[in-house]
Amino acid sequence: MKRILIIASAALLTAVALIYPFRGEFMEATYDKLTENMFVPADTDSFDPGPALGSLFPGVRATWQGRELNLLNEFAGPNGTIFIATRSAEWCPYCMKQMIQLQEHKSGFDAAGIGMVAMTYDAPELQQAFVESHGIDYPLLHDVETLSFTTLGILNENYAPGDTAYGIPHPGMIVIDSKGVVVGKLFLEAYSVRVDSAAALAFAKQVLGLAPQ
Repeated sequence: MKRILIIASAALLTAVALIYPFRGEFMEATYDKLTENMFVPADTDSFDPGPALGSLFPGVRATWQGRELNLLNEFAGPNGTIFIATRSAEWCPYCMKQMIQLQEHKSGFDAAGIGMVAMTYDAPELQQAFVESHGIDYPLLHDVETLSFTTLGILNENYAPGDTAYGIPHPGMIVIDSKGVVVGKLFLEAYSVRVDSAAALAFAKQVLGLAPQ
């Protein structure tokens, strides 16, 4: 029996040693498989957290590039802003894929005069690692002590203080016009499903009253 355990342990260690150099590629392939059907063309469910349409966006309590922020004004485009609340840039494959896809469509938001800004609960250094790894050039803010997500009414209350995931939001998007008024929201109850970035851009244009481009 002891001999069998030794052989099994040796085989496991050998397998780990063989896989370890390719762990990045393995994880990427796993994430790709997990997220292959995550994007949908529209928000079709009744889940609707967050500030009411027609209300003023209440602001945030966040940090970015080492300084505190309460307003999103500096990130706004001439026609408005889309605020992306997402769970984690470190461990949530759906969030990471969404943020990468948003980067791929950023030129469309820029052309429409719509600023983009995202927020997670991750520590700033973890956010920065993701930003640098994937060439994200829209701002990714850190929510301070869950205050932003709580104020916005999108904090996921399934987790309690002390839980690893405490502080994550219900992922979604809030469209804010040039006067700071909430004019549209995209929130799906299933965290593993997100509205496609091209569809989100079309939705933002519509609720902001912009002509299709």
